[in-house]
Amino acid sequence: MALVVHKYGGTSVGNLEKIREVAKKVVTAHNAGDHVVVVVSAMAGETDRLLKMAHQISSEPDQRELDLLLSSGERISASLLAMAIQSMGYRAISFTGRQVGIITDSFHFRARIRKITADRLKEAIENGITPVVAGFQGISEMGDVTTLGRGGSDITAVALASALKAERCIIYKDDVDGVYTADPSVVPDARRLSKISYEEMLEMASLGAKVLQSRSVEFAAKFGVPILVKPTFGKGEGTLVTMEDEEMEEVLVSGIILDKNQAKLTVVGVPDRPGIAAEIFGKIAEEGVNVDMIIQNVSERGLTDISFTVPKSDAKRGLRTTKKLVSKIGAHDVKLDENIAKVSIVGVGMRSHSGAAAKMFAALSKENINIIMISTSEIKISCVVDSKYAEIAVRALHNTFNLGK
Repeated sequence: MALVVHKYGGTSVGNLEKIREVAKKVVTAHNAGDHVVVVVSAMAGETDRLLKMAHQISSEPDQRELDLLLSSGERISASLLAMAIQSMGYRAISFTGRQVGIITDSFHFRARIRKITADRLKEAIENGITPVVAGFQGISEMGDVTTLGRGGSDITAVALASALKAERCIIYKDDVDGVYTADPSVVPDARRLSKISYEEMLEMASLGAKVLQSRSVEFAAKFGVPILVKPTFGKGEGTLVTMEDEEMEEVLVSGIILDKNQAKLTVVGVPDRPGIAAEIFGKIAEEGVNVDMIIQNVSERGLTDISFTVPKSDAKRGLRTTKKLVSKIGAHDVKLDENIAKVSIVGVGMRSHSGAAAKMFAALSKENINIIMISTSEIKISCVVDSKYAEIAVRALHNTFNLGK
């Protein structure tokens, strides 16, 4: 009998009827001969509801108390699903992160898993009981409830699959049926990929693709856990995220990613001397602002401009931080541009094939789209463009690299 981890997101368990349908899927897998461990997210909208209440009580809620509060959402889903499975005549039991031995560090709201004991899970499986685990949460070594941050239930599922040496981890989603070559709402002929490498999926997730959370993919790659992304209620084989193979390398580009959640800050008239960049980005890091792309112009008369991109949610904080530095470092000004987007091509085939950058730049040029910034890695090329041309750019690149159906 195969051991498989199922993970169901918030929309998949969004109401009682959906929870009953998920219970039927779990029982069907059990009857087919699989040992199933289930991980669930909070019901859709529940985490936002809890956060809203917390901020109504306090303008700055304590993070320890927030973690304890938010962890209740997944516990509700887990217990309801266990009840639904039991009502069908099968044995099931719900567990919190603490009960299955998910030990984390002490960073509330963004904890990282240090180890998993999983003793109670193993005991339940041996006794023919289906465990239903509340995702997104663990317990610190000090005994405090912690949460794993955005996409934390995916991380829980992959981590448990690794700890239990499961055959695979199936991430069920109610809103998508796999990983596509581009966002189907932007590119009508986008194609679902049957499989993709960990490295490509990690790049796509970090670039803004919302199918899987990047930390869960990183965890899966590190421990060799195959992830299958499938629709919860629809039909379809889904997309397998797995080790790279020769067939994947034959394809130059696997996907086009669009990220509109970008803003550009430019520090104008920066003295071109050693230590200035360290001072700017050191202060930015202290404020917790995540910097992505950086470009520095050629120095003229001892002055240069430094531009960098940040998430839009960090833009105002980044602007305030850099403005405080202007007089200190002897710069002239700081400018903010929120009308940008990042368009990226991703593919492991770039390692063994040349010409991807040339084709990308030519396609954008043909559409009269100006490239503001460029960033590359071994399997990725990203261009910052004016946001009003972003979707045109995605469609042009999708066509250029023949990714359509």
